[in-house]
Amino acid sequence: MKFLVSVGLALLLLTLESVVVQRFGLVLSRIDVTVVLLAFLALRATLLEGAFSAFAVGYLLDLMSGQPTGLFTFLGVFIFLVGRLVDSLVDVRGVVAFVLFVMGADMGHGLLAAFFSWLTVKDGSAMAVLPGLPLQVALTGLAALALYPLLRRFEARQERPQLGGLL
Repeated sequence: MKFLVSVGLALLLLTLESVVVQRFGLVLSRIDVTVVLLAFLALRATLLEGAFSAFAVGYLLDLMSGQPTGLFTFLGVFIFLVGRLVDSLVDVRGVVAFVLFVMGADMGHGLLAAFFSWLTVKDGSAMAVLPGLPLQVALTGLAALALYPLLRRFEARQERPQLGGLL
């Protein structure tokens, strides 16, 4: 169920992100709501469910970004796996810790996206996104702060015990 919720939420948030970015005229920066979802999945989903969801969320970002195909799909699964590793080392419980976790994940996501784009694009335009990266990380942190209660609500609904039946 987390798979369907995360894919539906990713599609909705990516649509809202594109409208907000266009409305406010953010040219060099964006609000990376997919990293918020990937970080939450890394903290709360099982390995298989989270990996499939991260693949789907990354693929949706690939479809909507116009970057080389497969870049954000790979980075989505990679950020999910690194997030699970970091979660085993650091305790992320509160909203402040979650926002810092998301901002660190977004910094890594942005740097890796710029690096892999630099490897594949010949005109050198891949490094043009680096000056906007601090603003992107800050905006993603604000999005994480706003989305945390919503994500916790979805998680609480999915963890309800099943009533009825002996099996």
